[in-house]
Amino acid sequence: MVGTASSLVPSPRRPLDPGPAVPADRVRGWYENELGWATVPGEPVRLSVGVRFDVLDVPAVAGHAALRRLPPGAPVAVRGERMQFLVAAGSAEELPGVLRWLEWEPLPLDLRAIGPGGAVEAPRPTALAERQAPQDHDEPGSPSRRPKTPPAPCERSAETVQGAAVWLRPPVAGCEVEASLPTVSALGGGGGAPDLVRLVNTLATHCHRVRLLRACAQPLAFS
Repeated sequence: MVGTASSLVPSPRRPLDPGPAVPADRVRGWYENELGWATVPGEPVRLSVGVRFDVLDVPAVAGHAALRRLPPGAPVAVRGERMQFLVAAGSAEELPGVLRWLEWEPLPLDLRAIGPGGAVEAPRPTALAERQAPQDHDEPGSPSRRPKTPPAPCERSAETVQGAAVWLRPPVAGCEVEASLPTVSALGGGGGAPDLVRLVNTLATHCHRVRLLRACAQPLAFS
């Protein structure tokens, strides 16, 4: 029995308040200098994929069910109705073989991998947003506590636009982020990295479940 969508697929969590805008050059500098991640020229800031990490992109409702497969340090982003899992570099190339081995290959799964040559929108770094926010210990009347005039719509950055990428589980500067990324080499190993095969199997299972639920929700066509 398929059941209802609410009983099978938990709702994705999304931040309701985008928070203060952060200039694009500060966002770019944080990723390049704090994490050592390459960015792509232009705005909004995009992260180059395929060198330090690859990305698995799935529907948010399917991705939310797979979060328990990851340790807290594994970065996950949300962009609109999609969830993006950062995985070890080379995983995009491994994905077809993994799906074939798991016997998911014949099914039309809404699961795609982004690898070398690709790019994803850079979520606003949480650390920068916290630095820009007024601090509770600031004195009344100080510049950081004085009322600010809201920016005009044309001045709003990409972070405040609905559907912009946000971190659900942000990377931490100063840590070896790559060590926490799911990888095929973790299968059967004793390291701290999560197993990519188990993550892909979980994502594929819930992508398939979402597809079945959507198909059941479609009205019947009568000739």
